[in-house]
Parts: sequence; structure tokens; C-alpha cells
Amino acid sequence: MQHHEITEKFRQLVENKFQIYNSLFMSLPYDRMTNIGMLLPFLYEESKAGYQLGKSPEEIIEEFFIKHTGLQTEEQKTELLFKIIQYIERQVVLFDSIEDAAFSQLHPESESGTLLQLYERAMQDRRLDAVRKKMQDFSVRVVFTAHPTQFYPNAVQRILHDLRSAIMKDSVTDIDMLLQQLGKTPFLNREKPTPLDEALSIIFYLRYVYYDSIGELYRKIKNTFGKDHDQPNPNIFQLGFWPGGDRDGNPFVTADITRKVAQQLHISILKSYYAHLKKLRRRLSFRGVSDELDMLSEEIYSAVYDGRNISEKQILSRINNAEEILMTQHNGLFSNLLDDFKDRVTIFGTHFATLDIRQDSRVHQQVIDEIVWRKAGFTHELTSEEKLHWLLSTHEVIRPEEFDEVTKDTLENIINIKTIQQTNGERGMSRYIISNSDEVKDVLNVFAMFRLCGYAEEDIKMDIVPLFETMQGLDAAADVMKSLYELPVYRRHLERRGNQQTIMLGFSDGTKDGGYLKANWEIYQTKEELTKRSEENGINVIFFDGRGGPPARGGGKTHDFYAAQGKTIANHKIEITIQGQTITSVFGNKDQAKYNFEQLLTAGIESEVFKNDKKDIEPSERALIAELAELSFRKYTDLKSHPRFVPYLQEMSTLQYYGKTNIGSRPTKRGADGDLKFEDLRAIPFVGSWSQLKQNVPGFFGFGFALNELKKQDRFDEIKALYRGSDFFKTLVLNSMMSMNKTYFPLTSYMKDNETYGEFWQILFDEYQLSKSMMLELTGFKMLMEEEPLSRKSIKIREKIVLPLLSIQQYALMKLHKNEGNREAYEKLVMRSLFGNINASRNSA
Repeated sequence: MQHHEITEKFRQLVENKFQIYNSLFMSLPYDRMTNIGMLLPFLYEESKAGYQLGKSPEEIIEEFFIKHTGLQTEEQKTELLFKIIQYIERQVVLFDSIEDAAFSQLHPESESGTLLQLYERAMQDRRLDAVRKKMQDFSVRVVFTAHPTQFYPNAVQRILHDLRSAIMKDSVTDIDMLLQQLGKTPFLNREKPTPLDEALSIIFYLRYVYYDSIGELYRKIKNTFGKDHDQPNPNIFQLGFWPGGDRDGNPFVTADITRKVAQQLHISILKSYYAHLKKLRRRLSFRGVSDELDMLSEEIYSAVYDGRNISEKQILSRINNAEEILMTQHNGLFSNLLDDFKDRVTIFGTHFATLDIRQDSRVHQQVIDEIVWRKAGFTHELTSEEKLHWLLSTHEVIRPEEFDEVTKDTLENIINIKTIQQTNGERGMSRYIISNSDEVKDVLNVFAMFRLCGYAEEDIKMDIVPLFETMQGLDAAADVMKSLYELPVYRRHLERRGNQQTIMLGFSDGTKDGGYLKANWEIYQTKEELTKRSEENGINVIFFDGRGGPPARGGGKTHDFYAAQGKTIANHKIEITIQGQTITSVFGNKDQAKYNFEQLLTAGIESEVFKNDKKDIEPSERALIAELAELSFRKYTDLKSHPRFVPYLQEMSTLQYYGKTNIGSRPTKRGADGDLKFEDLRAIPFVGSWSQLKQNVPGFFGFGFALNELKKQDRFDEIKALYRGSDFFKTLVLNSMMSMNKTYFPLTSYMKDNETYGEFWQILFDEYQLSKSMMLELTGFKMLMEEEPLSRKSIKIREKIVLPLLSIQQYALMKLHKNEGNREAYEKLVMRSLFGNINASRNSA
């Protein structure tokens, strides 16, 4: 569709419906406050006009009270502001539901990045066999995390699900009732969710979205690419799972929690099979076939409710028996339904999603140090080399109960892996990820812990995955892996794992550490070097990208990002993390999930099969990107080094309030209590706090400076040529423009007069202005995101919805800074306003 057609369709399907259904909010059941819907437009207009005139949020809110309410006391005013926040939260849910309901009509099958488009291109270029071949050894893995960017309780998630369905049917009565239910349903968790709560929340999506969407998508691939040919790889789509396994910085994730989450994943997939079998048995009622399916149903029921073990092999055996009877005695009637069920079992096994273990390398080192100190029997302080030598040569088997809490739990978790693999299958738990990796010992420490827990080397059926996430770690990555590949004990382990090594790269912490442009270029080069070192050693390297929602955390235009990967980067799999509100906004219903899985799959296939159509980044282009990256890094480093940098976030943003909300179980910073250090800051609250300020600094800062420095040297034509010739650089520019499109500096312009932080605010604003003007000049656009009308219009409406919310948040922060009024009430206003803004932005953290 052309831009004007897409825009018109969006207006009809989304904007108009939002206006119509938004009128139903007038009847929402708010206690003692029935006029919110009439007051809110006034607050929006006061905010919009006020910021254009340079007014502060405090002036805007106070004028709103005077002009449009008769409220006199502080208590009355804060109560009204809370009601407005509640109203806006529900408006966001309504807009989300309307936009999601229109998804399939706004993204037709013929759109770029779909399976149909891939098939047509392959047919046209006579590369269909090459596509089929690539599909046999390629896969996409989406790993769901529980990082704290999602606040909807389960009850609200279910309303969202039903509201979307009602909107698709245009059922005004159902929509009205659901909106009334929404008005009465609390949006807050009363207590912080436990890691088990977080797991169960995401398992809801596994059962009610991904079970069907992945099954249907695999059937689509079979029908499109598998007819009269070998069946596609059943592992082409895989799910990963971090809630309950990711203990990096989260003391609440214990060995017991991990075991319980693995059990819930096992039970949940069996429940999905049981429900699927109910439908299947209604059609396959034939003699012999029904007997097999009845027995299978009973066996699955017993496994769920009586705790009896059932394996993937046992389930498939029953299905194969039924299939043989169906084909030989009943003419294969409804065989397609049985085949679909068989595919689901092959895809999901008895695990549903692979539960990963993750821990920080520094915690592992503490564990190792304690073990060596107690068990090695040395009388002198050991060097790292001496520790490793002892760890890899000792036959000592240790007992967890002999050690203190962290060491004990770490060892118990490793011991439990065998039991989890017996129940969920080896696919159910097969990876141990090490955060903050930058040395060989970080990987070998984990290998050694398995041996100390009694595992024979051949019984370690786990991939050990280093996560390189800082500038230091990325720089060291290639040398670390080369040393590991050349180490006999680790090389034997890789041979048992199929000569395959997964390496995780952290976009979030990389960007926090090095700035947007530098981090992305550093990761690209690191992937190239790791590919080269791995191939030289006969290892297939798999890159697992730790990406968040916004460009500042590796998000943005994901299909374009992977399609732009060069021939110099290994392309065996695409593996990414999806988290928080990005789960609901990008993979939250079947249409969205199928579309985005397709986008990832086709990006990887296209990058490989049509790679001869792409050119590598030329040496001159590399030099130019490197120069720009260094310039931007210099600018960003100067900003980080500014004495006001961390205090600005602490005092002027919502950073300190992230930890006080009940969004997630994990603390907002690594390490114990004490003074906040930049390196201990979690990427999510770091990026999210900039987003709440509508400044989005990590997504652009330094980029404009770098472009302008070369422009001063009369070299801007070189950059324009780079933009036209390099898909990689073009994607970086467009994603950065997305970040800037979600900024709104007038909201915080009052800070420029702040005695302490005025100069710092001006630095941020000046770089934003420069980056915006430079990128518009570079692209030739008249506005940010000019070629993305759908995203641009969606952002515009969302920003309009939350503008009053942002005014309230900044108003409360200003009151807190001045230490005026009821501090507890204003802190609650800040925290409550976090939620609506996070979800309205959809990829804010």
C-alpha cells in the first residue's frame, strides 16, 4: 500500500474507532468522580498551549485547577490527579486494543518481510530450493524475560485479550461491558510480584497466544514451502524463558524457584495438549484411533494432576499409533488435524519453552573463591591460573549444604538441572548464561562448578553461554573465545554439543556504556571477529542478542536490522530477548506474534539466500562508520563524565521510583545498598528514566555531534553516500530517529533555569536539536520517521493521550523537589504515572 492508503486505513480502523469507543469512557464507574472525561481535554489543551508558551508543569496544573475546577485543598487536587491517571491508563488500554485489533488489516500478507513475500521473491529469482535448504538448518528463538517494564496484573491482561476480540467484532455492547470492568479492575499489583508470579504471567501468553500462533505459522511454512518436498525443520521456531531462571542481580530467584517454574512450564504445555486433544477427539471418533487418543488424554491428565512422568517420546508414540490406524483403516480422514497436533508436540516437547539459567560472572567468582578456600587445601593465596588448574583437575565432589547461602543455592541449582531435564527433556533446560563475561575464567568457572557437583564431563548437557555486554567485554570477546576453542577440555565439551557455541551480546548495557552509535558498531565488529575465529576453529557460532524495546536497548526496526547483517557475520540462527511491555505490544496476540516471527525468520533467510544481492561494507565505509562511532563515543563519554550526570537522573527523573513500584521482582541496580554508581545501574531503569523525561538521551546522544563534526570538514557528502549504500548504517539512523520522535523537551524546559542542573539540561537539548537537524538533512526528510506513517501516527496519538499524564508526573516531581505539601501523595503520583507512560510508549525500556 502507498503511504496515503496506509494513513487513510489507519484513520478509519484506529483513529475513528478510538474516538467512538472513547466516548464510552464517559460512563466508566468511577467513584465520586464522574466528570473526568470532560475535564481531561481541558488539561490536555492547557498542557499543549502552556508548553508552547514556555510554562512549567507546575504552572500548567495550577492554572488548570483555577480555570476548570473549584477545588481548594491539596487533598482534593491530588485525588483528582489520581483519578485522571486512572482514566488515562484505561484510555491507553483501549487504544492498544483498537490498534491491535486492526493489525492484520494494516499489515497485509504481501507486505515486506512476510512468508508470502519471501516465497514470491524466491520464485522470481529461482532460489526456492535455496530457501528450502536454508530453512532446514535455520531457526528463530525468541526469549521472554521478566524485566520490570510491564505492570498489568493478570486480570487486566485477560480484559485486554477479550477487549481486542470484541473490537474485532465491533460488538459495542461487549466493549461497553469490558470497559466498565476495566474501570473497576485495579491496575496495580498490591505487592511486588515474585519471580514465580512473573513466570506465570508470561506462561499465560505461551498457552493462549504462542501455542496456536507458532503451530499455525509452522503449518503455513509446510503448506508454502514443504509441499512435495522434505518437511521444514520443526525447530525453526523456538521459545526461550528467563523468569525463574535469571538470577543476575535478583536475589529472589533461587534454586527452588527455578525448579517450580520448570514444573509450571511442563504442566502448562501438557494442559495445552489436553485441551487440544479434546477438540481433536471430537473429529477423530473412529474405532482404534479414538482408543489411542483416549489413552493419551488419560496419560496426560495423570501427568498433570497425579505427577506421573510422561515424555515427548511417549506422546509421539501414541500419536503415531493413531496415525497408522487412521491412514490404513479410515482413509486418512482428518489426518491434517492429527498432523497439526503431532507438529505441536514436536515443536514444544514437554517443556514449552527452554528455561535458561543466568548469573553474573562476579557472583560465580565469589562462589569459586569460597569453594577453593575451603576445599583446595592450599596455604597461600592462589592466582587465577592456579585456581583454574585445581578446578579442572580435581575429582572432588562437594555438597551444597556445606556452604553459605549464595554458594549453596548456586550449587543446588546446578544439581537440579539433571532432574529438570528428565522431566522437561533436554530442550527444557540447556543453557547457562554468564553476565558480564570478559575473561576465559568466566566460562571455565561454570564448567568447573558442574564437575564439582558430580557431573562427568560427558554428562554436562548444557551450552555455556558468555554474555559480553560492556565495551571492555566486547573488546575482549574474540580473544576469550579463541583461547577457549584452543583449550582441550572445553573443546571436548563443544564437540559433545555438536561443535556449536552460543555467544550473547548485550545491546542494553553496551549502549549504556558506550553510547548508541559506538555500541552498535562495536557489536557488529565483534560479531564479525567472533565469526572469523569460530569458523577457523570449525565451530558454528550462534549470536544471541540481548535486546530491549527501544533503539537505545537494541530494539526498533528488528527485521531491517537483521536483514542488514553482512556476509561476514554468521547467520545460523536469530536469537533475541523480548521483555516487559514489548511482549504484549509486539507478540501479544496471534496476528502480531505470527507477523513478528515471520519478520525475524525472513530477515535471516533473506540475509543468507540473497546475500549475493548485498554488498559488504566497503573499507572506506568501515573507516567512516568507525570515525563517526569514535566521535559520538567521545561526546557520550564527556556526558557520562559530567559531575551532574548521575545526580541529574537521581534527582530530576523517576529513576529512584522504579525500585519502589511493584512492577517486577528484580532490584533496579546491581550490588548492595549504598551510593548509586553508574556501572551498577540497570539498563532498564536507566533507559526508562530518560524515556519518562521524554528526553531519550541514550537513543541519539553523540550521533548529531559526530555528523556535524564531519560536516564542518566538508565531508557530509561522504555520509550521504554511506546512508544510501549501507543498509546497516541506514537502519541505525532510522532507529535513532524513532527515539527522537518520542522526545518532548518542552516538558522539562523549566529545568534550564535550575541553578544546579540548568547547564546540564541545555547540553542534552542542544545535542537533540543538533541530532535532529543533522539526520533530517542526511535523509532528506521533512519530518522524523517520514517513511513510516503507521508508526508515526500511532506515536502521535499515544503522545497526545499521555501528555496530561506527563504534566502530572513533572508537577509531582517539582513539588517533591521543593519539599512542598504531602510528600507521600506526590511520590505516589510519580509512581502511578510511570505505568501509563510505560505502556503508552510500548517500547520505552
